[in-house]
Amino acid sequence: MSKPTPEAATPQGLRSQNERLILWLIRRGGPMPRAALAQATGLSAQAVTNITRELIAAGLLDAGGERRRGKVGQPVLPLGLAPEGALFLGLKVGRRVAELVLVDFAGTIRQLRALPHAFPEPDAIRDFAVAGAAAMLAELTAAQRSRLSGMGIASPFYLWDWGDEMAPWRGRDLRAELAQALDLPVWLENDGSCACGAEMMFGSGELPEDFLYFYLAHFAGGGVVLDGRLRLGPSRNAGAMGSYPVPGGRQVLDVASVSVLETALGRDLPLDDAGWRLPPDIARQWLDESARVLSHAALGAVAALDLPLVVIDGAMPAALRDALVQATAGALAGMRHHGVTLPEVRAGTLGRRARTLGAAALPLSAGFMPGGGIAVPRPGRNGHETQGAPMRSPRDR
Repeated sequence: MSKPTPEAATPQGLRSQNERLILWLIRRGGPMPRAALAQATGLSAQAVTNITRELIAAGLLDAGGERRRGKVGQPVLPLGLAPEGALFLGLKVGRRVAELVLVDFAGTIRQLRALPHAFPEPDAIRDFAVAGAAAMLAELTAAQRSRLSGMGIASPFYLWDWGDEMAPWRGRDLRAELAQALDLPVWLENDGSCACGAEMMFGSGELPEDFLYFYLAHFAGGGVVLDGRLRLGPSRNAGAMGSYPVPGGRQVLDVASVSVLETALGRDLPLDDAGWRLPPDIARQWLDESARVLSHAALGAVAALDLPLVVIDGAMPAALRDALVQATAGALAGMRHHGVTLPEVRAGTLGRRARTLGAAALPLSAGFMPGGGIAVPRPGRNGHETQGAPMRSPRDR
C-alpha cells in the first residue's frame, strides 16, 4: 500500500497560506506591486509588505522587475516570481512516449528528456526516470539542487486495462519506487487531471471557477474543476472523461483519441506536430465522430454540474485541435438541450506539454499553492481562503 507523500516537503520549508496566496496571484496575474496585492488579498498594506519581504528573502520573489510609475508619488516596483526560487521534476507516462522535465518556479521547462516505446514497461520507466533525473541534476549547481522540491508523476490509472502487455503494471507502486531511488518526495496523479491542472496553473487563458476539461492523446482523459478547485475524487480519478459511456456501448476513448485516427490511417503519427498530414476525408470523419461523442459527454456533465465552459486540448497540431473545438461546439448546439444552458467550448493552450507540466505542478502545488492543491483561491476579507484536499498519491489499485 502506498504511503501518502508529505504535503509540503520543500527546501524552503512550510509556506503560510497568505504567502501561498500571494505567490498564486503573481503566478496568474504577472508581476504586481504591493498595493495591488493588498487590494487583491484583503490583507493590510503592512501585512503584504512583511510577507513579500519574507518571500524575497526566501528567493521566491524577484523585486528587480521593471519599474512602473503610478499616478502620484514614487515609482511602483512590481514583484515577480523568481525563476530560480524552486525547481521541480515532472514525469509523464504515455502510451508511446515517456517524458521527464525539469521546470523552474516560473513554469519554464529547463530540461526535457524523452523515451519513445512500443508500450510503457514499469522497469524501463523507473530506470529512465532515475537516470534522467541524475543527469539533469548533474547539470545544476549545488545551490540549484538545494531548490529542488520533488518529482510529480502524471500517469494513466488502470494501465493493465490497455492490454496483456501492460499486465506488469498491476501491483506496482511507481511513486514509492522513485521516492526510494531518488530520495525525494514524489507525487502521482492521473495524467488527465494533471493536464487540467497545468492549464489552470500555466495556461494563458482566463478560466471560470467551474469547467470541464478533455485531453485527447493516444487515448482520451480529462478533469473537472468546481468552485475553483481541481477535483480528484475519493479514488483520485474524477473527470475520467475518456471512460464516459456514449451511445453504441462504447466509451469516449473508443472514438475520440489519436489511436483511432492512427487506425484509420494505417500508421503511427509523429510524436511531434511535424508530419501530421491527414487526408481530408479521414480527418473530417474523425472530427465529426469525435465531436459527436465529446458533445454527448460534455452535455451530460453540464446537465449534472452546470458548467459554463468546456476546454479541449490534446497531443495534436493546433489546427486540428481548433477544428475539433469548432466541431464539438456545433454538435452541442445541435443536441436537444431543453433546460440546460450550453457551455462555451474553447481550446486549451498547452498542447503536448500539458501532462508533463502538470506532473511538475504536483510538487509545486503541494509546496506553494493555497491548500496544497491546484485551485483558483478566493480570498476572504483577511486574505484567508478555504483549504481543499491536497494533492497526494493514490493508494494501490
